[in-house]
Amino acid sequence: MSDLIAPGTLVRHPAEPDWGIGQVQSVIGARVTVNFENAGKRLINSDIVTLQIVASERDF
Repeated sequence: MSDLIAPGTLVRHPAEPDWGIGQVQSVIGARVTVNFENAGKRLINSDIVTLQIVASERDF
């Protein structure tokens, strides 16, 4: 899954819906830095959490 996530990708954290939509800032191995609209910048381990890609406006 982390192969599909690149800087600029819009994502959601499946266990933290209150964080809102996040934009991927960087990907270094399994470490994904995401800036969420309601939670700020978070470091996500993609080996543990599978981020959900937001594909279109209707997914918001």
